[in-house]
Amino acid sequence: MLRLCAAFFMFLPLWSHAAKAPLLPVNLEVEYLDQPVGLDNPTPRLSWTLQRTREGLYGQKQTAYRVLVASTLNKLNANIGDIWDSEWKESAQMTQIVFKGKPLQTDRRYYWKVAVKDEMQAVSDWSKTAYWHTGILEPENWKATWIGSSVLFDPAQQDCNIPDPWLRKSFSLAMAPGQAVIYVASVGFHELYVNGKRVGTDVMATAVTDHTKRARYVSYDITSYLNKGKNVIAIWLGTSWSVHGPYVTNDRPNTPIVAAQVDFYEQKDPPPAIRPFASVHTDATWKVKSSPSRLLGTWNSNRMGGELWDANLDEPQWNAVACRDDDWLQATSYQPRLRISAQQVEQNRLFEEIRPVSVKKISDSVYRVDMGINFAGWIEARLEGLPGHRADLLFSEREKMEMTFGLHSAYIFDKTGKGTFRNRFNYGSGRWITIKGVTKEPKPGDIRGWQVRTAYKNAATFSCSDSLQNWIYNTVRWTYQNLSLGGFIVDCPQRERLGYGGDAHATCETGMLNYHLGALYTKWMEDWRDVSGTESIVGNMYDTAFARKAVMSGRHLHPGILPHTAPTYMGGGGPAWGGIVVTLPWYFYRKYGDETILRKNFSLIRNWIDFLDTQTRDGVLQRFGGRWDFLGDWLWPNATAEGMNNDSPQNLCFNNFYRIYNLRIAAKIANQIGEKEWALKWEAQAATYSDVIHKKFFHEADTSYADGSMGNLVAALLAGAVPEAWEDKVWKRLENEILVRRKGHIHVGITGGALLFKLLREHNRQDLLLEMASKTDYPGWGYMKENGATTIWEMWEKDLPGHSLLHSSFLYPGAWYIDGLAGIKVDQPGYTRFVIQPPQIAASKLSWVKAGFESPVGLIRSNWSRKDGTLHIDLEIPPNSSALLKIADADELFIKEKKGVIRIAEKRNGITVYELQSGVYRF
Repeated sequence: MLRLCAAFFMFLPLWSHAAKAPLLPVNLEVEYLDQPVGLDNPTPRLSWTLQRTREGLYGQKQTAYRVLVASTLNKLNANIGDIWDSEWKESAQMTQIVFKGKPLQTDRRYYWKVAVKDEMQAVSDWSKTAYWHTGILEPENWKATWIGSSVLFDPAQQDCNIPDPWLRKSFSLAMAPGQAVIYVASVGFHELYVNGKRVGTDVMATAVTDHTKRARYVSYDITSYLNKGKNVIAIWLGTSWSVHGPYVTNDRPNTPIVAAQVDFYEQKDPPPAIRPFASVHTDATWKVKSSPSRLLGTWNSNRMGGELWDANLDEPQWNAVACRDDDWLQATSYQPRLRISAQQVEQNRLFEEIRPVSVKKISDSVYRVDMGINFAGWIEARLEGLPGHRADLLFSEREKMEMTFGLHSAYIFDKTGKGTFRNRFNYGSGRWITIKGVTKEPKPGDIRGWQVRTAYKNAATFSCSDSLQNWIYNTVRWTYQNLSLGGFIVDCPQRERLGYGGDAHATCETGMLNYHLGALYTKWMEDWRDVSGTESIVGNMYDTAFARKAVMSGRHLHPGILPHTAPTYMGGGGPAWGGIVVTLPWYFYRKYGDETILRKNFSLIRNWIDFLDTQTRDGVLQRFGGRWDFLGDWLWPNATAEGMNNDSPQNLCFNNFYRIYNLRIAAKIANQIGEKEWALKWEAQAATYSDVIHKKFFHEADTSYADGSMGNLVAALLAGAVPEAWEDKVWKRLENEILVRRKGHIHVGITGGALLFKLLREHNRQDLLLEMASKTDYPGWGYMKENGATTIWEMWEKDLPGHSLLHSSFLYPGAWYIDGLAGIKVDQPGYTRFVIQPPQIAASKLSWVKAGFESPVGLIRSNWSRKDGTLHIDLEIPPNSSALLKIADADELFIKEKKGVIRIAEKRNGITVYELQSGVYRF
């Protein structure tokens, strides 16, 4: 018997044109950032979403907007846009609105707000006021000199030989300023102090950057820290990435350096013509002294180390006006050839305070602390020991190992024998901390930890009836967060800290569907442009014989060649690693509706494909580079026993299919931005290579490719390389591979797994994905859970030595929970129209899902359940968007049409598609 179900909603009467629109612009952003300070884009893009101010309305739209930008808050409050009044612009656009006002000035604050008209032409209230503050817009306005210590890093040492330097400058001001924003660029991390007070709550600035080419500056409003009379600005530098081997160049010293400048204005929001009454910038007149902190390790793989703090060298007043710096040395000036640009991504911050679950005594001076969860971040530990003696803190991911990956910190006691170790310029990663060399047992209350990561915002929630899926979702998210320190995504936070392109396939869609990452991925693509044209570095980064490189930053070969990591250069990979420069911009465009990322990276994409063409013979991409430069799939189950880095047909087949996948996406990009000739060329190449590779590797007897692996079946289907006559059979072969041959288990690695989830998500085979995600034996995520994992591992196997237990390898389910199980799928770029499609999964396996996703157009909510054979759906479609609700006929849910709100758009293949306008629905 068919059940007829209708939406429970009511339509409120139309309001008069004189009434306010029941919409309000909210979530105002500039270049994906919330009220950024130090933006160096002269034409920034503005965005907002819309909030309902009245319940029960449907089909709400933005039909026009008006943006006001003012030089002062008073002018904006008076509705005067002296910098830009867009006037009423008939448009539904509310993301990436390009600023088109008067030319922006360096070091000025701009206030803005927006109002909109709705579908009835009613005008909304003005949004709340937002602002952005410009950075250094013209290179000639950068006056600061690079300075630092004269002590240089010696990579031959077991531990770093450079003390983290203190730098300070005393000066007098004739008055307390009305505006003072300081711009601090550093190679290596930094902290800023003014008159003894720490400025800001961010940590480990700046974001990780290719220091062969660029340095980024962070901007701080220090107006409230300054006084009339004597003041002091102090900067503490941390060694960190300043000694990363690939960043060694002849023009830059192998030591942390800084360039900073600030102008002091008499009034707040000074007019363009007003000049500062005083300025301070770094130069040789600044003073320098060694601080009590020093990097332990050498910032190399397995030698990231930690920090040493010598309490005997501490001077608590070092950054205060009262400090006597007569015995300090003059700072050393340097002239590196670096482009200085603003850091247009969120800073690192402390998140999620973590308390120990136990402290176990090993011996009289040794204790083992269990933090209860694997994490990357900082710790604070109150310790007691013998005066002048050293306590060591060793970090481990494994319960039975004292230390993993060489991560360790240390504290040297002063004469009191008491002190507190706290991270500042490095971080640890692990669950267990072994403390050695103390005279008193630390109590759980003496130790705290914090996750440290880039401070992007959350964008999603998910829960369901399956506790294992909830564990996987939450653990994937926790792992991703621990990998995102420094404005890019690392493979692992403990061993290498490299930004692998191949691993990005396993993380980028998970990231975009769970967090607000517009700024982070925009910045990371800039990193890929910076490193392009240089091959990757493999081996000991300080030994050119092992690294097989002429210089430490790699040889500059074909302009399209890419290292396998950015901005870090090191590490192995293959075509799917460099190929991230094609796929990531496309995924980003689909998610955010932002064409800029396609245009900015089009030359990068074109050069990469040109490079692959030079490595092609008779339509087949050949193995190129050295031993570690042509990886295919990576870390599939039992891969170490089978030979992960091999010359088998499996790798050649997989990489050729991936190359075809790259070509097809590149053609879509070219079409989108009007590069029609390139689109036609790449479409033709994809078709030609598909025919060649299919004929070379296809086995008709069992409809498989090369070695018959799951990864190659997936790559062939996703690349669109399977001839139409064989497509259904290859799909059946893949299904058989999953359900029969592998008994429902996954059998791919990092790259193959990302492609597998992409393929099955797009073809709505959530049943196959749930089957693989539900296994609790080897291999699978449930196996990790059963073996006590609190983060996702590098390999499907747990006990192989040298492999991390917090890694980017298998994070691809994180996207599936949102666009697969919750069924929220992008249709038109930027989610102006999206799909809601509850999966066809038996209620005995999954009976309900509740999810929310903060898309570029606002909050999308998708809650569904199956109870007593009936499908129930709660939906929220944000204003200015629409949804295609796809309901399988088998669910016997039929929805009445309502003019202007609900209509049947299509019926095909057992699915009815309803187009729904914005509003809240219950079916």
